[in-house]
Amino acid sequence: MQPETLNFFDKVYQVAKCIPYGRVTSYGAIASYLGASRSARMVGYAMNGSVGKEVPAHRVVNRKGLLTGKHHFDGTNLMQQLLESEGIKVVDNQIQDFETVFWEPSKEL
Repeated sequence: MQPETLNFFDKVYQVAKCIPYGRVTSYGAIASYLGASRSARMVGYAMNGSVGKEVPAHRVVNRKGLLTGKHHFDGTNLMQQLLESEGIKVVDNQIQDFETVFWEPSKEL
């Protein structure tokens, strides 16, 4: 990644900023990429704290494609609306064709 001076949250933000438009990844995939495979929850905490940091947090979901972080977005369905504006189909808070739109940082970075 980057210099060792970055804290875990900053490293999470750097990875999240690399997620391509119209793609999603999971908390666990980011954690694994950062060498902290048991820290998916910490990645979630980082996403919660990403407001104002220009991090596409809406592109990070749980390992099953569920919008588990949607209650941290302003508005009723903002996370879903942002994903749908990028062409990602969401039904009942779950991304459809999840395998197709999934972005794996360990393979892509």
